[in-house]
Amino acid sequence: MKKTVPPQTDTKRLILDSAEYLFAEKGFRGTSMREITAMAGVNLAAVNYHFGSKKKLVEDVIRRRLLPLNSVRKKRLEDVRAAAVEKGKKPEISRVLLAFIEPTLFFKESNPDAEHFITFIGRSMSDPDDTVRDVFIRYMKPLFHLLHDVTCEALPDYPRDLLFWRLHFTLGALFHTMHIYGNIKSEAREMKTLDARTLLDLILSYVTAGMKA
Repeated sequence: MKKTVPPQTDTKRLILDSAEYLFAEKGFRGTSMREITAMAGVNLAAVNYHFGSKKKLVEDVIRRRLLPLNSVRKKRLEDVRAAAVEKGKKPEISRVLLAFIEPTLFFKESNPDAEHFITFIGRSMSDPDDTVRDVFIRYMKPLFHLLHDVTCEALPDYPRDLLFWRLHFTLGALFHTMHIYGNIKSEAREMKTLDARTLLDLILSYVTAGMKA
């Protein structure tokens, strides 16, 4: 029987899925193009056709997940700002943080493979090689600037540089939470029954207090 050739869109998705999984398992440098093509069931020419290079491939892996998420977070932050302006008040810091944290925390539930992306980014943040980190930060920078600006509007009596660092502490806590969420192996009952909504309430109260301390 003649083998059916998958459409180009399916081939590209297979390559992205395979690369994302392997990057999460072995890291960017630890994953070879041969391993990616073997898992995707394609040849190297297909990878070169769709992406051109391993560096461009990892950028597309990040773009595929991060841009839609950033779009949601950006809109939510802008909505909080607009609502405050309409009322003639400053934004509430808890609502600012909620606008950013809620879609981030629930990102894992948006796609069954999102966990691989979270693991991949998590290990890349501590990797001596800065290839992935540089790409991730480049796509996050505009959103972080918006988050910082709206946070400063919510807490106008605090120095901007202080809020800058406190936001970084907040992002660190958030990312660590996402990284371990669903991967905790514990016999403690509260660990087994903890859901995303409960976790959201816990981290939101924690980082809100930290921002206002």
